[in-house]
Amino acid sequence: MKFFTSTLVIVASLLASTATARPTKRAPAPDNIVLINSADDYCLVMPKSPGTDIGASEFPGGTQTFCTNPTDPSQGTIPPGFFNAVYAEGTGVNGGRYVQLTGSINPGLIDRLNPADAGGQYDSDGGDGGNGNPIGSECEGFNSYVELIEPAGPRACIRCCMDPADCPVTMDTAGCPSVIPGAY
Repeated sequence: MKFFTSTLVIVASLLASTATARPTKRAPAPDNIVLINSADDYCLVMPKSPGTDIGASEFPGGTQTFCTNPTDPSQGTIPPGFFNAVYAEGTGVNGGRYVQLTGSINPGLIDRLNPADAGGQYDSDGGDGGNGNPIGSECEGFNSYVELIEPAGPRACIRCCMDPADCPVTMDTAGCPSVIPGAY
């Protein structure tokens, strides 16, 4: 009887721990995280290789994060004068908070960009299977993001959102002013 009771306790413990266990989400690599702290402190996804069109970089391993204040050796550096950014915060359609940067860029200051490229979009919820482009990318402190880089524009925009409804990922050919209204 003692053996039976011990076995029941072990089985019950295993079942209880299995029932409450949650799948763990793998943390993204530092070169796969964007952020917006201010108009002077941010990270953007860009092509990993020099002179690359945004669309041509949209494959696993084709991008990396560039930051004004890199915190990891895997991140590139955004030089002063690259983004004449306007910072804004807002409340979205369902009451969720968002932050954004919009403005003009100087694509000649980052060799990864092709200045003649019409641009493209990176995001956390689009791409194959809705896993993001680049896959698994995130905006620090938010649930979703959408970013467009338009070197020929020359403009860029990024919005990080608590509610994915405020970061539309299906308008990638519409351009910054349509996806993220703001000052350009």
